Amino acid sequence: MRKENLLKKLWEYAQVLVVALVLALVLKATVVEAFVVPTSSMEPTIQIGDRFFSNKVTYRFHPPRSGDIVIFAPPSSATENQDIPFVKRVIGVEGDLIEIRDGNLYLNDRTMEEKYIKETPRYHYGPMKVPKDSLFVLGDNRNNSHDSHAWGFVPVKNVKARAMLRFWPLNRIGFIS
Repeated sequence: MRKENLLKKLWEYAQVLVVALVLALVLKATVVEAFVVPTSSMEPTIQIGDRFFSNKVTYRFHPPRSGDIVIFAPPSSATENQDIPFVKRVIGVEGDLIEIRDGNLYLNDRTMEEKYIKETPRYHYGPMKVPKDSLFVLGDNRNNSHDSHAWGFVPVKNVKARAMLRFWPLNRIGFIS
């Protein structure tokens, strides 16, 4: 009798584990996914080794907006390996005029105040208009980021998710913006 109870309990645990695994895989594919950042391109906002959850649902209801931090498949002009997602901040959306000069970012001919960047850019870009169904993205570490100023625009269809909540390291837990 004891052996039957043990087998019954093990079967119940196995069923619970399978259901939990399937649920986790469905959530990862459709709602939320964890990412780790391997580079310094988004410092100081996101640092090397930070781990965060992304929201895959948001952009089903509205397109990315300026200021959003997005996870996307890089265009072929950015890298040969499109399997490794990039994390950058959306600076401009379709129709926006982007220019970077004299250490300042201009969006539609207006100087943008960017309190989140590591340092002012030491390069010039534009002016360029963001094409239809595209985004202009930059890393917050402007002088150490492989981003739109180097390889161009990101098709909106390449965006996978929005960075949402840092969960590691523990002393930096919080929403990402």
